[in-house]
Amino acid sequence: MSGSKPDILWSPHHPDRYVICDSELGLYRIGPVGSAETKVGTLPLSEETAATLLAINSDTPYMKCVAWYPKHEPECLLAVGQANGRVVLTSLGQSHNSKCKELMGKEFVPKHARQCNTLAWNPVDSNWLAAGLDKHRADFSVLIWDISSKFSPEASVAAEKIRLSSVDMDSGMVVTKPLYELGQNDACLSLCWLPRDQKLLLAGMHRNLAIFDLRNTSQKTFVNTKAIQGVTVDPHFHDRVASFFEGQVAIWDLRKFEKPVLTLTEQPKPLTKVAWCPTRTGLLATLTRDSNIIRLYDMQHTPTPIGDETEPTIIERSVQPCESQIGSFAWHPSSQNRMVVVSAANRVMTDFTVFERISLAWSSTTSLMWACGRHLYDCSEDCPEGAAESMFEKDIATKMRQRAQSRYGHDTVQVWKNHLLAGGGDSQLKSLWYDLYYMKQCTEDLELKLQGNKQTLVYSGIKNIVKTSSGTTENRRCWSGSDRQTDVPRYLSEERSLALRLCGWISRGPDIDVEPFLRSLEQESDWERAAAVALFNLDIRRAIQILNKGATADKGDLNLNVVAMALSGYTDEKSSLWREMCSSLRLQLKNPYLCVMFAFLTSESGAYDGVLYESSVAVRDRVAFACMFLNDTQLPRYIEKLTTDMKEAGNLEGILLTGLTKDGVDLMESYVDRTGDVQTASFCMLMGSPGEVVKDPRVQCWIENYRNLLDAWRFWHKRAEFDIHRGKLDPSSKPLAQVFVSCNFCGKSISYSCSAMPHQGRGFSQYGVSGSPTKSKVTSCPGCRKPLPRCALCLMNMGTPVSNCPGTAKTDEKVDLTRENKLAQFNNWFTWCHNCRHGGHAGHMLSWFRDHSECPVSACTCKCMQLDTTGNLVPSDSS
Repeated sequence: MSGSKPDILWSPHHPDRYVICDSELGLYRIGPVGSAETKVGTLPLSEETAATLLAINSDTPYMKCVAWYPKHEPECLLAVGQANGRVVLTSLGQSHNSKCKELMGKEFVPKHARQCNTLAWNPVDSNWLAAGLDKHRADFSVLIWDISSKFSPEASVAAEKIRLSSVDMDSGMVVTKPLYELGQNDACLSLCWLPRDQKLLLAGMHRNLAIFDLRNTSQKTFVNTKAIQGVTVDPHFHDRVASFFEGQVAIWDLRKFEKPVLTLTEQPKPLTKVAWCPTRTGLLATLTRDSNIIRLYDMQHTPTPIGDETEPTIIERSVQPCESQIGSFAWHPSSQNRMVVVSAANRVMTDFTVFERISLAWSSTTSLMWACGRHLYDCSEDCPEGAAESMFEKDIATKMRQRAQSRYGHDTVQVWKNHLLAGGGDSQLKSLWYDLYYMKQCTEDLELKLQGNKQTLVYSGIKNIVKTSSGTTENRRCWSGSDRQTDVPRYLSEERSLALRLCGWISRGPDIDVEPFLRSLEQESDWERAAAVALFNLDIRRAIQILNKGATADKGDLNLNVVAMALSGYTDEKSSLWREMCSSLRLQLKNPYLCVMFAFLTSESGAYDGVLYESSVAVRDRVAFACMFLNDTQLPRYIEKLTTDMKEAGNLEGILLTGLTKDGVDLMESYVDRTGDVQTASFCMLMGSPGEVVKDPRVQCWIENYRNLLDAWRFWHKRAEFDIHRGKLDPSSKPLAQVFVSCNFCGKSISYSCSAMPHQGRGFSQYGVSGSPTKSKVTSCPGCRKPLPRCALCLMNMGTPVSNCPGTAKTDEKVDLTRENKLAQFNNWFTWCHNCRHGGHAGHMLSWFRDHSECPVSACTCKCMQLDTTGNLVPSDSS
């Protein structure tokens, strides 16, 4: 140590005091800015803290190393190693009446003068002070002094008296006889006491790391290495030691001392200091010469014996406490991840806290937690309770979880009911499931089944249906219920009728009869929509009737009577006052269906933009209107534009147009990108889709992500039900057999052969089993006839049905075995431990491990059941 290489020492017992050592010793007290302890002239360390200089000691020149006495008393006692090898005891700010008065100025002098490189107090027997010196051919390099000993001139030789006579001080304060002398004809560059035993000293010698046992100083444990500088023990793991050489750090395990367990990445410049964090397990800080950054190495492994082939995982990062070059640093002994650094020049100090990397954990049930240092934080919304619940309900993961619990998507008969299982509040989901319901109805139509091309056309969407439209006829029809006999042109064809069926307006049959649809709308109290549909079918009297009925119904709108009165005055005269007023005032109506009713009545034939482009009207109603009133040129153009808009917006109402085709996948992709609802996307694409659509990578991605979500929620039963549902709708998705029992000798599977083997030998009653005589007993491999392994409990060959398990009555067993007509009940399954390879019948194993933790095989201590990390998990949907 010199003026150009400062160092920092924290007080072992005062968390607010530290010493800066360079050409002199300076004692500082750290405190918050503006506190009573920080006076004028304090040095700012950070925005919150400042340091006050308490004392300076300039009595010990040529300092090379300093060590702070580890016990409370005497307080502030420091040992200083000098360039001539002497160790001097000094203090800072101590009263002469204190207990350290007799120790102040005491010197420990080696036989031959050479530089003292390092000092270390014994943490248990605090009177012992170890000093590491440079090499001398006739002397030892590791000297252990007892600071309580005294120099006795009678015991010394004359030469020793002569050597000390030149010292201008009290000879009673000089000690020349060390307690222990170690490391002859060698140099000691660093040393530290091992916390696990007060008699063990680890020293970085010239070419090796050596462990000295003071109980037998003639022997030492050593390993040859160049990494001998800066030896330091991990305070949280006493068998882990760090040392360095030039730019490389070596990590050692004292239980396996032959070689380093880890060598850190070599730095381009030589290292000057390494130090373990006293408040954080496995965190090592390193400093290189002429650098303004400190590198941190986080050892991510538990303190267990490390094998030859394994290395601990480390996380490396750098922090920059200050802009100037760092001379040294020191971890705070108690404040978490806090350190003080001192610059290489001018003693500029910085108080710095190393912030932990945040480990974020977001559970599948939307709980958010993170760990920072020793603290675990749970995220909670800082908002009113009602607002938090509403935000929680809007989350798509929460919605999908709730829908999965209600078996959303699994109703393949009344398909439209799936929107009710989703809560019934989403208009797009309602439209989607009604679309799929109408598609399913059309495919089940016996007439369409006779026309295979029409059946497959149903799921291709109205966009493709209208493209194939042919034989369209124009039908001019008069208004029903009006005195005006104006003819309104309408267009009819088989394809348009099919489109109207898919829109839900009409049911099976050649005639366009919307009356059943109107009655269903009336039952739902959707009066405005029912009136509009009646009006579009040129039945103005029926529309007025529906509006009057809606005005008089419970919670009805009395304004509907006013609308009905306005409808009754309809006239087709272009210059009439009625038409002029309806055209100007219809946009003030809040209900979109009332608005489009007057738009239809005031439009010219074939120019129905006021109806077709009213975005608030359901897509199915606009498409049905277009199929009735647009010609073969206008209709495909309008459907194409509307399909494009639906795809870009990801609107599920557009499935009616795209069908379950590639366009439908594109639309669903936009929907998933917007909402994240892979659940609806998965169920939708499985409904009647052709194989090439289900095999689309995007569809497969949605399905797999939904399956993974169910597994993450521990909805394993729901996921199994989904797989079964998927297998029914898409037989190609059924996986092949992936697990089978094979013979140990020939390797052939015995699983498929069991069911085909005829019954051989005697009945099962001899084994205590009352089963069907037609069941097979396969105790040998069908391929090579070698016997199968034996059950560890009943000692019967595998393949033999289990006898009654302990704790199970024989009558109960009979009922259980005959409950289902299966070849192999679960109790008969083969099971074995992947660790010890012992096993037996599944029923016997489960019964054994209910009362035992170890393997049933003698002399085997394997805890088989505890090795399965998911063995104790309970499905969330088990209820």
